[in-house]
Amino acid sequence: MLKVLKFGGTSVGTLERIQNVAEIIKKIKDDGHDVIAVVSAMSGETNKLIEYAEHYSKTPSEREMDMLLSSGERVTSALLSIALNEQGYKATSMSGREAGIYTNNSHTKARIEEIDTTNMKNAINEGNIIIVAGFQGVTLEGHRVSTLGRGGSDLTAVAIAGAIQADVCEIYTDVDGIYTTDPRIEPKAKKLEKISYDEMLELASLGAKVLQNRSVEMAKKLNVNLVSRSSFTPEVEGTLITKEENIMEKPVVSGIALDKNQIRVGMYGVIDRPGIASTIFTALADANINVDMIVQTRGADGKTDLDFTIPRTDWEVCKKVMSQFKEEAEKIDYNDTICKVSIVGVGMKSHTGVASKAFSALANENINIRIISTSEIKISMIIEEKYAELAVRALHDAYDLDK
Repeated sequence: MLKVLKFGGTSVGTLERIQNVAEIIKKIKDDGHDVIAVVSAMSGETNKLIEYAEHYSKTPSEREMDMLLSSGERVTSALLSIALNEQGYKATSMSGREAGIYTNNSHTKARIEEIDTTNMKNAINEGNIIIVAGFQGVTLEGHRVSTLGRGGSDLTAVAIAGAIQADVCEIYTDVDGIYTTDPRIEPKAKKLEKISYDEMLELASLGAKVLQNRSVEMAKKLNVNLVSRSSFTPEVEGTLITKEENIMEKPVVSGIALDKNQIRVGMYGVIDRPGIASTIFTALADANINVDMIVQTRGADGKTDLDFTIPRTDWEVCKKVMSQFKEEAEKIDYNDTICKVSIVGVGMKSHTGVASKAFSALANENINIRIISTSEIKISMIIEEKYAELAVRALHDAYDLDK
């Protein structure tokens, strides 16, 4: 069996932790599997390199930043390879270039275009454990070093697993799998054995931080079986993220997500003319503001009210965009004391009464719902932030997720 493993910054954060990763790889190799390990920079290393660059310039060249930041992962890959070789295991480190990872020309946020697996296949055939520096590749044009942006090492691992047709891609973090909700909020949260790509995508976009959206999307596209597990408790089975049809018993609800990175924008008494919503949301899109939930209600005298939510990080930019529309609305206000709580599950497709159970659970706790948004496998509700954790526990109980 060929396994692609990915170890994040906390997993390789110190020399002792790199040794721990070497022990994990040795056991998998001893069990008879071929191994390609993708590694991140040691935790804190990337921020340190950014500080070094900003000592000279607040706006350094993106091409030079790619050259600089890609060094962190190469350091980790070389150290891990040295550790394995010292213990009698044949290991070789590879940069993104040596691993055959080719990207477009968007420096600091490149996208993988293709992977030439020749070098990796040859190294495996020679009995090597391969340690790939994650987060990086080279541009197809000019062969300049490029980096993949946030979550780039996860992307590297998934893309390699798809290109080389690995049997599984295991993502090692400091969490031993995907839980029904955040165990820090609800101690009764249970670790899931399996979850579908679509459910994981929803949970990741709704605030669950275990896996990056882009890596899950790529896994779905390339049909790569992902496993989320912990480098600190490698003996614990993780959570398999796979195709929906590979999950025999589909629970109605798989998980509860909480997102506090929310601002509600209210536009009241907006002149209700054709194209007004298009004008407003096009301006927001042009400012790279991601609008999430939208509610429009028709008022009196040819006017309408618009409520929508945006990430808290976009608040200041949103205020500047909204200033263009002061003449279009009687009032524009912002509420930063809200949060979004969501239930996710592929079983919703075939069960009735899922939404009503959620609404009843919150009503029983006297929690008022401000905005509701639904899709085939998700129901999201905007509530007051002070009720966030209470809402998560109430919903977790309502769907018996601790069972």
